[in-house]
Amino acid sequence: MTLHIEDQHFTAPAALATLEGVAAILTEHGFDVELLDDMTDARARVRELIPVGASVFTSASETLRLSGIEADINDGDRYDPIKPRIVAMDRQTEMDGIRRLMSTPDFVVGSVHAVTQDGSLLIASASGSQLPGMAGGAAHAIWVVGAQKVVRDLSAGLRRVEEHCLPLETARAQRAYGHPSAITRLLILKREPYVGRSTVLLLREAVGF
Repeated sequence: MTLHIEDQHFTAPAALATLEGVAAILTEHGFDVELLDDMTDARARVRELIPVGASVFTSASETLRLSGIEADINDGDRYDPIKPRIVAMDRQTEMDGIRRLMSTPDFVVGSVHAVTQDGSLLIASASGSQLPGMAGGAAHAIWVVGAQKVVRDLSAGLRRVEEHCLPLETARAQRAYGHPSAITRLLILKREPYVGRSTVLLLREAVGF
């Protein structure tokens, strides 16, 4: 019996034909989409897409961490990385500056928690800090998306966020910060109205949550 995508515990990578269909729909919705083999290809492509000297905010993402993209951006001297700057700023006296830096960089780079077969991207957040840039504040957005994040529809996407991603992120947050995570905000991107703003790098392998 052929299983529906959402019946596979949200971990099995979608078939190539499914990925190609999702790429086509996302393209119709205004996103620039590239279907890549793996994290190595995504890492190289992100480097090509972001010009030297651009300001870049990396959202919290296991996909970025595992691929090395997070370190490439935040630990090198090729770009103007936002995250190291805001980490050094005072949360009591400089929050306005922190919010502005995160919300309006040249590029925001991250991942999504689900992508539906009818062309919607779902991004959940506990703090909401990465969402303004992704929603439209950043001049450009790049999402690196593992093949296991494809779901049939919005209902399955919400289930993936709550039943699969949240427990994994809570475990990570407990280790890192000593407290659980939560879904306090959810961004759903259905179309990209600005030509050339948003790029989805859709991988043929499973990576991240």
